[in-house]
Amino acid sequence: MEDIFQWTREGNAMQVRVWLDDTEHDLNQGDDHGFSPLHWACKEGHTKIVELLIQRGARINVTNRGDDTPLHLAAAHGHREILHHLLRNKADVNFTNEHGNTPLHYACFWNYQLIAEDLVAQGSLVSIANKDGDTPLDKAKGQLSKQLHELATSNGQDLKKIQFKDQSWLGMKTRSRDATLSRHRGIDIGELSLHTRIAEGPSGETWKGRWQKNDIVAKILAVRECTPRISRDFNEEFPKLRIFSHPNVLPVLGCCNSPPRLVVISQWLPNGSLFRLLHEETGGLVVDNAQALRFALGVARGMAFLHSIERITPQFHLNSYHVMIDDDLTAKINMGDAKFSFQERNRIYQPAWMSPEALSKGPKERNWEASDMWSFAILLWELATREVPFADLSPMECGMKIALEGLRVAVPPGISAHLSKLIRICINEDPGKRPTFDMVMPILEKMQR
Repeated sequence: MEDIFQWTREGNAMQVRVWLDDTEHDLNQGDDHGFSPLHWACKEGHTKIVELLIQRGARINVTNRGDDTPLHLAAAHGHREILHHLLRNKADVNFTNEHGNTPLHYACFWNYQLIAEDLVAQGSLVSIANKDGDTPLDKAKGQLSKQLHELATSNGQDLKKIQFKDQSWLGMKTRSRDATLSRHRGIDIGELSLHTRIAEGPSGETWKGRWQKNDIVAKILAVRECTPRISRDFNEEFPKLRIFSHPNVLPVLGCCNSPPRLVVISQWLPNGSLFRLLHEETGGLVVDNAQALRFALGVARGMAFLHSIERITPQFHLNSYHVMIDDDLTAKINMGDAKFSFQERNRIYQPAWMSPEALSKGPKERNWEASDMWSFAILLWELATREVPFADLSPMECGMKIALEGLRVAVPPGISAHLSKLIRICINEDPGKRPTFDMVMPILEKMQR
């Protein structure tokens, strides 16, 4: 495996860029110590590589094995410009590592005055105690301690000491993904520990399990007979689903080709699908309008990326069941939900999100990009209304009425005029007049402001 970690440490931006252009390369993987490429770039002070990694979707608050985030390393090594990049991308200023230290602890210890002031100005608390009971003010020397005290007071901080509280057991840390997860293609089914069946349907069974100390989802495909040809097609098609290089695409980690069982393996995300988040009990997690727009923009970015690369052989139908929500509330297109060429060619299970032409024409006759845009419009409607489209109809009734009788979603009053207009544009009856995702993204970005 090419050493992305060495190239990042050396500051070889050109080689890092070439490596990132391969969709199978996972920019959030960690080395033996859990350092991601972003950790190393922040530690060594390579600003251009930091910008590139963030642009490509590196996790800002990812942790190494010592629970250091990239912000810890930028603060500890005095890289102020990099610190600003991280802060602009919502780095957590009060994140504590295994010693209880925040980035401000390190800035104060090494007497980086401007960095310490920047952190406090962005909400870093001067009164958080580490495991030894020391606050950042305790670590600051001389004049710096006085300046930070005054700055914190002027910002309305309560200077009462916040005692260290071990919360590692809550599992809130976001580890760099194990580098071995990104290198695996074929997996021995004996390596998997499958313990909970999540769902069962005509296309197969979905299980939660463990693999290499990571929570995973294993989809066991329903195949009537796993012939040598089907086994060959599976091996050829599944690598196209290993898209690690985009923040809004959830890749397939690997597969088991052990006839009669064909298994697709993906990362387990506790928040589940966008459909679950919008329409089922999710433990109090509320999706407000601002978050709904962020989800929509994430989906648009993911779909724009998929449209920019060679079309994958397996079919993918966009809907809220097939969008997964990461622990940092990033929407990700789930490649594990793509259908292989040998799977149920004429069966459709969520027609409510599909365009009339996708329901009435063969795969070779339809404009896939335009059909995806129709599906995106239904998803926008779903985000705006928090309703399931055509919930009162069976899938067969729904599909027939959309394809043959002109059944369409109605945009109710109360939705913002901009969003309502966008839905209508994306759901144009003429596929050739629907916009592309590259055209939709700037509109959604403006709506967020």
